[in-house]
Amino acid sequence: HLNLIESDYFGIEFQNIQSYWIWLEPMKPVIKQVRRPKTTMLRLAVKFFPPDPGQLQEEYTRYLFALQIKRDLAEERLTCSDNTAALLVSHLLQSEIGDFDESEDREHLKTNQYLPNQERIEGKILEFHRKHVGQTTAESDFQVLEIARKLEMYGIRFHLASDREGTKINLAVSHMGVLVFQGNTKINTFNWSKVRKLSFKRKRFLIKLHPEVCGPYQDTLEFLLGSRDECKNFWKICVEYHTFFRLFDQPKPKAKAVFFTRGSSFRYSGRTQKQLVDYIKDSGMKKTPYER
Repeated sequence: HLNLIESDYFGIEFQNIQSYWIWLEPMKPVIKQVRRPKTTMLRLAVKFFPPDPGQLQEEYTRYLFALQIKRDLAEERLTCSDNTAALLVSHLLQSEIGDFDESEDREHLKTNQYLPNQERIEGKILEFHRKHVGQTTAESDFQVLEIARKLEMYGIRFHLASDREGTKINLAVSHMGVLVFQGNTKINTFNWSKVRKLSFKRKRFLIKLHPEVCGPYQDTLEFLLGSRDECKNFWKICVEYHTFFRLFDQPKPKAKAVFFTRGSSFRYSGRTQKQLVDYIKDSGMKKTPYER
């Protein structure tokens, strides 16, 4: 048991038969979601990435977020310049092994792969680590999050798709709305305030915009994903992101969903970010340093 107070930022993910990472639904039996339980790996992961890590109240939460950044660097999800990558790794080193010691650093980097191209920028990593003497583990974790949150790919999970013209693109969702990428370059953002409705029909993911945003002509944008399951999975995470970051309270079960329609009765089952922040504030919990 993790005793994780800010648990709603996290989820359990697993790879399905097609090797796509899928979020486990907490209100649904595992056996109905995981087809091969004996050979399927489940892992804890950050699900909702807030724009400001200062919104995370607990040191333990920030530590787990820093571990997620570490994983995203290793898996090449969080792409960035060599300089930024070296700086991130230097703070991770400070958090994990303490103050700079060249021989200890080099030995640690030999047995721990933080980056695919680690050997090439090892000198830069050591140069940065040398400057962090005296920095605590908690301060190091916070620095990792401060640097990561400014990156274009912070918290981004790609969903392969194509537009109406057949151009290959990547869809993603964040605290601000639905994002469209070509390669790793963001080419469009549909803020939640501009979106009237999100829905899916078979493999088609549909974004209906408010008339004042798009004018009287094309008010619905259409994207094609690889399968109905992929489309539904992306729609689900959009439902959850919108509810978590945009709503003050959880929607009532019997209320008819207007923003999200067509194809599923799925809804987010956890606390919203505001509910989570208010809970910690109102409970008067004493913040205790995390013992590692």
